[in-house]
Amino acid sequence: MPLDADRLNSLARKDLPFSWRAEQSGWYALSVGFGRSPDNAAELEYLLAGASQRALPSMATVMAVNVFEQDYGWQYEQMLHAEQFLRLHRPLRASEDLLADFAIDRVHDKGVNRAAVLVTRTDVRRASDGSPLFTLGSTLFARGDGGFDGPKDPLPEPHAIPDRSPDLTHRSPTRPEQALLFRINGDHNPLHVRTDAARVAGFARPILHGLCTYGFACRAILETICEFDHTLIGEFNARFSGPVYPGELITTLMWQEGEEVSFQCRVDARDAVVLDNGFCRLVV
Repeated sequence: MPLDADRLNSLARKDLPFSWRAEQSGWYALSVGFGRSPDNAAELEYLLAGASQRALPSMATVMAVNVFEQDYGWQYEQMLHAEQFLRLHRPLRASEDLLADFAIDRVHDKGVNRAAVLVTRTDVRRASDGSPLFTLGSTLFARGDGGFDGPKDPLPEPHAIPDRSPDLTHRSPTRPEQALLFRINGDHNPLHVRTDAARVAGFARPILHGLCTYGFACRAILETICEFDHTLIGEFNARFSGPVYPGELITTLMWQEGEEVSFQCRVDARDAVVLDNGFCRLVV
């Protein structure tokens, strides 16, 4: 069946309940590179459950999962996560009970034998008092599902990286089992753990979750600029531009102009940009 753009545009869910607990916050931190230096007290505050436990801003991307059905005409196994947007209305806590409103904001048709582009939005609030907590936006490419006579208006331009040398650089190794660690956050796509599934998607071997790379970038800015103070990050956006293979070294380049930080992640061993057009707004 062809992609049903009208049905996608009408998809909306309100008051979806989600719960997140301190142990999950610790697992998330471990899954995005924390714990490599067990004697680092600042890192342990994100790993160990307790009254002083902190929560990574990027953890918002796995706390309230988008709801997708697989019968809208797309080739679900060919879906790519292209961009991730996050705006925090207040700092996360390690343990939260949430309510989420989910909708597909826009469907874009790139043409026959090309992609359909889906832009989603999730507004999340605390269940206890209804206070807004964070807003997520995702751009998804349904490869090969264009040509359904949908809107072809231009997509927004991505954030531009400054044309100069970076101000700061952070390097973080990933583990060979990094995708298995990140999988515990709820993304069980076999692309990240099974070679046969990776080859179907066009990769030689399993690749790291894009949101795991995104978490590594957040950790880089948290450590390098924010001195591990999670309350200083108010917005965190990026475009997924290439795969990371578990075990590779991620280099995060940062350009800071006041409260705005541009960033880009690379795998220097392959001269590959894996996360691009990054933008972080600091809370000052």
